[in-house]
Amino acid sequence: MKKEEKTQKTKERILAAALKEFGSKSYDAASINTICEAGQISKGLLYHNFKGKDELYLLCVKTCYDEMITALKAQPLEIKDAKEGLQSFLMIRQTFFHENPDYANIFFNTVLQPPKHLEAELAALRSGLEAYFRQCYLAVLNCLNLRDGVTREMALEYFLGASEMFNNYFQKKAEQSGDYRALIEAHEDKLSAIFDIMLYGVAKAPL
Repeated sequence: MKKEEKTQKTKERILAAALKEFGSKSYDAASINTICEAGQISKGLLYHNFKGKDELYLLCVKTCYDEMITALKAQPLEIKDAKEGLQSFLMIRQTFFHENPDYANIFFNTVLQPPKHLEAELAALRSGLEAYFRQCYLAVLNCLNLRDGVTREMALEYFLGASEMFNNYFQKKAEQSGDYRALIEAHEDKLSAIFDIMLYGVAKAPL
């Protein structure tokens, strides 16, 4: 086996072990020692191929985002009705999380418990995924008859702002809760209802 091939296989083995570790724990709780034990790799070899925990974590996040975008784009999302289109988008997303629990844990850790010192790097990695989400939200908005004075761009910014507030609410919950998996389930269960309220409001129009 050539040196380059051997190095690549070593990196793949380290990454696989890191995905399992970060896929079951938060950034803070994850351990380089556990990654080495699981991958049957010496710490020296790990540090020969990666700078350390931060680089491995960011690579795991990138892998998660790349796989998520691929899975989302593999499903045709033809939106002809706003409510049905949004539910379809959320169902595809939820199916991905159920089929890939390690990626679900990594994704929600970046949303709910991101390491503060890596916020800039995480934001850069998230740009592609957020661009796809914006595309989907715009497709939903295109199906709606917007109120007078409300542009598509205004509606999109409101939609994204409300989503951010929703995530901030769950960030605080994550700091208080000991049951992280239950919190993820609650986040996804309530997301559809929150999006519905964002689209249609909470009150009936006066007669």
